Amino acid sequence: MPPMQLERLLHSQGFGSRKQCRALIRAGLVSVAGEPCENPFQEVEPGGGQDLPGLAFSVDGQAWHYRQRACLMLHKPAGYECSHLPTHHPSVFSLLPPELKERGVQCIGRLDQDTTGLLLLSDDGQFIHQWSSGKKRIPKRYRVTLKHAVEDSLVQALLDGVQLHDEPAPIAAAACEVTGSHTLALTICEGKYHQVKRMVAAAGNRVEALQRESVGGLVLDVAALPEGQWRWLTPADLQQLADFG
Repeated sequence: MPPMQLERLLHSQGFGSRKQCRALIRAGLVSVAGEPCENPFQEVEPGGGQDLPGLAFSVDGQAWHYRQRACLMLHKPAGYECSHLPTHHPSVFSLLPPELKERGVQCIGRLDQDTTGLLLLSDDGQFIHQWSSGKKRIPKRYRVTLKHAVEDSLVQALLDGVQLHDEPAPIAAAACEVTGSHTLALTICEGKYHQVKRMVAAAGNRVEALQRESVGGLVLDVAALPEGQWRWLTPADLQQLADFG
């Protein structure tokens, strides 16, 4: 990356308009590599790679690193909507720093307000398209808790394919494993509206709780990332995400 004026760097990272960024710098609220800087037009080296952290800086005492694009994962709790304009529940974006919302981070595929688990977000249009396109048949595994006990006929119906309203052909699970008397590990590759709930209903049962455990080859570690917490995707995460062939 070529050198950037400090105000431009802050603007690119979601700290407001360039005018607002200039004001932050002139107010003495910005440090670069541990050194205070009050010149908005000072040129700095952003550093880093596409998905590696670059220049270390702080704004009002909060530490940040420059990133060319924002790619992150969130452990979504129940009771949050995947929308910037929620209607009945808080937005998942309220769980993120406002700077990420300011730089245009979007959900990559939505989870229902009562569904928990792995949610990917980014401000990179190509990345969003890559991991939300139904044509790519990216596997997504869910832990499904059912109202009624699991029966062999339910599993077979899900694997064979069930007919959903407004769908031209039956839709089958990519994989379905019984994990308990009332639980399944269900993998789908389409990502249609309320798909898991509708498939289970069509097969004769009802979803009581739903958690997305993985996308592609990336698995949510619930011990390392508690509900409501987020973190940047690392190059290793991105490799795992793509490793599902």
